[in-house]
Amino acid sequence: MIADASGRVDAARYVASANCDERPPGEPVTLLVIHNISLPPGEFGGDGIARLFTNDLDCAAHPYYRTLAGMRVSAHFLIRRGGELLQFVPCTKRAWHAGVSAWCGRGECNDYSIGIELEGADDVPYAEPQYRVLAQLARALRSAYPIADIVGHCDIAPGRKTDPGSSFDWPRFRDSIG
Repeated sequence: MIADASGRVDAARYVASANCDERPPGEPVTLLVIHNISLPPGEFGGDGIARLFTNDLDCAAHPYYRTLAGMRVSAHFLIRRGGELLQFVPCTKRAWHAGVSAWCGRGECNDYSIGIELEGADDVPYAEPQYRVLAQLARALRSAYPIADIVGHCDIAPGRKTDPGSSFDWPRFRDSIG
């Protein structure tokens, strides 16, 4: 797996999201943020996540989707339960995944981070293929960018966010990336 100079990862299926913009000039990518998402909540395998990130979600299709009406969000990557890797935003651009956030005293984490969504929920164990692909992706991104830290959404938005949740095996993940 390789991240190229344009910010695209060769192993990812690219699905362009308009929910991004330019990073501040000269701002290096130094942070990876791991999230989870499932749409509807707790349900896996549908196209709701991609539709949300591409502003094509039918908010009348499920009662929960009404709470997402008008939202413009994205992440750089999504890793599905079976290990399929999708990329929505080039790593050279700012995806809208972190919201109100701070890491090590610096706010605006979207400015200097890459967001990786795992299809899942806080209390549902992640699948083996997800850990494998996440490790490959993290290694590729660390080779391409000066990544200093890898954290959960819960770490940059405590009290507001809980993902990737208690079911994410941090020691296993950290061992897999060296």
